[in-house]
Amino acid sequence: MSRTEEVLKHGSFGKLLLNLSLPSVLIIIIMLIYNIADTYFIGQTGNPKMISAISLSMPVFTILSGIGTLFGNGGTTSISIALGEGNREKVQKITTFCFFGSVTVGCLFFLMIFAFTQPLALLLGADETTLSYTITYLKTFSFACPLVLFSTAFGSLLRADGDGRTALLPNMTGTISNILLDALFILVFHWDVFGAAFATVLGNLFSCVLLVFLIFKKKTHLIPKAKQFTFAAEISIPVLTLGLPMALSTVIGSISNTLQNRMLISYDANVLAAQSVAGKISMIITMMILGFCMGMQPAISYNFGSKNYKRMYQVMKQTGIFTIVLGIVLTVLTFFNKDTLITAFIDNREIISMGRIFVIAAVIVGPVYGIYQLSQTFMQATGKVSYAIFASTLDKFLVYIPVLFIMDHKFGVYGIAFAHAVTMIFTLIITLSLALRWSRHIKVTAEQSCNKSK
Repeated sequence: MSRTEEVLKHGSFGKLLLNLSLPSVLIIIIMLIYNIADTYFIGQTGNPKMISAISLSMPVFTILSGIGTLFGNGGTTSISIALGEGNREKVQKITTFCFFGSVTVGCLFFLMIFAFTQPLALLLGADETTLSYTITYLKTFSFACPLVLFSTAFGSLLRADGDGRTALLPNMTGTISNILLDALFILVFHWDVFGAAFATVLGNLFSCVLLVFLIFKKKTHLIPKAKQFTFAAEISIPVLTLGLPMALSTVIGSISNTLQNRMLISYDANVLAAQSVAGKISMIITMMILGFCMGMQPAISYNFGSKNYKRMYQVMKQTGIFTIVLGIVLTVLTFFNKDTLITAFIDNREIISMGRIFVIAAVIVGPVYGIYQLSQTFMQATGKVSYAIFASTLDKFLVYIPVLFIMDHKFGVYGIAFAHAVTMIFTLIITLSLALRWSRHIKVTAEQSCNKSK
């Protein structure tokens, strides 16, 4: 048993935080910085239409990340369970499947976006004031599609054996490169939207190069081998189904975000810019909590695979308490510093005024978000795919879409702002109920197995 597997099986909560969650959170923070870099530097131009164009383009990046998560998170969960079972050959097959799947889909996305840029921009909600900026961003960004999918998928696979720290390097390299290139291309060369997209392409390229180096040097079991590629059900179905809940949540989230953007821009481009800035700020809370829950996922999966349920529930209880406290602290800090955070993106009086309400609406559910995310992580990490998939559709689709239209009709633009908070109340109740039901099933099955063995 390796040192990292020993931590999964016996390590204290502090060690799990240090080895799993902290690296995962740092990766999330890096991704957050990476995500807001374009908006921040474009905001320094003082042009709300450029910010709106980037916001309109973001669903494409989100969908790509979601598909990368399909292979990455599904592969990570499958590998963690396989390691718990001691099946090393299966690990190699899962890795190869994830590699060919992510790269092939990435190339297909590049071809489609590059060939149909203008229709896509119009579909995303661009109007005559933002269309040219949106087309420029999307066409340039399309070259990053295979890179985004590969880096997202294998960046996740690196932590499947409990070693979260190695995954930090490629993410950090890509983010730092993107930030530096954003500053150079936008502030120095004045390439504006093209510069933001080009910086994203190069940042992902640098991340992929380092990722390949680390795989060959430190993670040889993750080296793809063509002869190990298979569509066999025992490999492909677990990867795709276990990765589907989070991927589906991400993809339908981008679709819902597109709908929300179209509704907001019908009021004014400044309204969309205010929501875009507020959305980036709220990600400070949601992404950090997501990072802690994702970080604990290998520990949950490993102990579930080895049938060490007592250890699994101990990890979940400690994680739940930690994320609630973290959510409260981050919500309070964000609330009292909202003006400073908004101004950091764009110094526009109208946007700052609207942004205050949008920020409050976005962060108000922070204290309970950890319970929702942990419930999702638990069902996905233990293979209860049907529950996890259903829960993943609630927050961004089944509940959110009706609430969005009702809130828009009743309260206008600020109704749209608070639609997600209202949605989260219903989603949390349903998701927690599903997680508790699945937990009872696991306990009953474990008791029956124990009685048979006696």
